Amino acid sequence: MHITGDPHGPPAKVGVAATDVATGLYAHGAVLAALLSRQKTGKGAWIDCNLIESQIAGLANIASNYLIASASASRHGTAHPSIVPYQVFPCQDGDLMVGVGNDKQFEIFCDVLGQKNMASSKKFSTNKARVENREELVGLIEASIQRKPIAYWLSRLSGKGIPFGPINDIERTFEHPQVVARDLVVEVDHPRAGRIKLVGPAVTYNGSRMKVRLPPPYIGQHTREVLGQIGYTDEEIDELMTLRVVR
Repeated sequence: MHITGDPHGPPAKVGVAATDVATGLYAHGAVLAALLSRQKTGKGAWIDCNLIESQIAGLANIASNYLIASASASRHGTAHPSIVPYQVFPCQDGDLMVGVGNDKQFEIFCDVLGQKNMASSKKFSTNKARVENREELVGLIEASIQRKPIAYWLSRLSGKGIPFGPINDIERTFEHPQVVARDLVVEVDHPRAGRIKLVGPAVTYNGSRMKVRLPPPYIGQHTREVLGQIGYTDEEIDELMTLRVVR
């Protein structure tokens, strides 16, 4: 949270449980590696995977900057600490993310804005100069972008070789043409909730997405099945349920 949020505001959390998800993905990779190792060596493995180590590993370049150069990161909102302009800008009717990654892209961006003179200014002509004069430049860009609706800027930026995109709410995210084209949303029958929609697996194999065979279980739905598979008798399972060891 120390590196997340507005630079002039308090620390903020991200919008989803990113550390939980990352830990699950690390555990997934570790289980697969352990299974492959068992196949080759005949020996199993004790996997130790936890939230704090996953979170620290996920710091990536932030961790490297501190460990190698003793550089402590700070909050930058949606902006990039060492590339300018690289952040969200408000339009008349929404927000737009733009990532101008080099000086050539900045020249193109200035042309899109109708501000060619900014590209030749000594204060903005190089990324180093733009970082040093971040506040002034961002103010000028915001003043230009705020005058038009987001559709105008999407049209102007399209095909220019500059990374950009609208900030979509959740509804627009699931309506995005790429999400629809990739069939990312699947429907399954739930024994209690009826027909429900879920996000499908994020990976395809040889062009095919794995089918979602089962809905999310309710508590205790598969207790007998799982315990039976590992050798418990019906009587033993009944006793565990009576003692409320399992449900």
